[in-house]
Amino acid sequence: MSKCKILVVGSANADLMIATPTLPKPGETVRGNNFLVAPGGKGANQAIAAARLGGDVGFIGSVGDDDFGRIIRTSLSDSGVDTSYLCVRSNCPSGVALILSETSGENMIAIDAGANDFLLPTDIDAVVDAIAGASIIVCQFESPIATIEHVVAVAKAYGVPVLLNPAPARRIGDEMLEGVRFLVPNRQELAGLTGLPTDIVADVEVAAKTLLLRGAQNVIVTLGREGALRATIDRARMFPAPIVEAVDTTGAGDTFVGGFAAEWCRTSDIDAAVIFAQRAAAYSVTGRGAQASMPWLSNLD
Repeated sequence: MSKCKILVVGSANADLMIATPTLPKPGETVRGNNFLVAPGGKGANQAIAAARLGGDVGFIGSVGDDDFGRIIRTSLSDSGVDTSYLCVRSNCPSGVALILSETSGENMIAIDAGANDFLLPTDIDAVVDAIAGASIIVCQFESPIATIEHVVAVAKAYGVPVLLNPAPARRIGDEMLEGVRFLVPNRQELAGLTGLPTDIVADVEVAAKTLLLRGAQNVIVTLGREGALRATIDRARMFPAPIVEAVDTTGAGDTFVGGFAAEWCRTSDIDAAVIFAQRAAAYSVTGRGAQASMPWLSNLD
């Protein structure tokens, strides 16, 4: 196995998407169109975004030995992601996400994890050398929490920076936070992590500070059209978002994470990485689908 500068540990799904005029309310049925099956999953999305944006990327994940799994593997490879670390499970379906997106660009997502739930700490132990040799580890919470906790612990033991995208949101112990160099939630995830309001930017800064006091080194909160806030223990800075006409926000946060990892590996400049990630995410919302709309580095030129 080769050693990659960016190792993404996480989920890989097949996205089943329908476009709707408005998102349905509970008990409501709405007509949709443009049904599409496409590769997705936060881990695979972030790996593909980082690779397309110039990163040297490997992906640690778990898929089924089925048609959806083959679609996922092909998409990763075609985007330049090293799939040497990808586990293929027999007699286990690949993960599936059902996505409804309305014309305003907002979306609703439901997930059946499938093979993603079988990515275990022993799979991480099998690639410890790759983790030790990486420049950054990127992970999320769509994989079993025990596995992600083990990833963070292994990376911390070898002094490898970790970027944690805490999605879907769940409470994080202080020991885990102390192993995170970059914590990258959105507004809703930050509220879920802290139990604090995040309605306005001042609230976001206060909530982010509580996570910094518990051990995270940098908290970067994505705020959609408002931009992003980077908070450290001694300062906070807002980064305005590029103005674009959004078609579909699916995958925008994953594009941000992948773009940040790629640019930070190139420059070691956190603010520059945030700005670059915002450009990439803004580009992604102008197209439909998660991976389909993710830019290549040449697109941002």
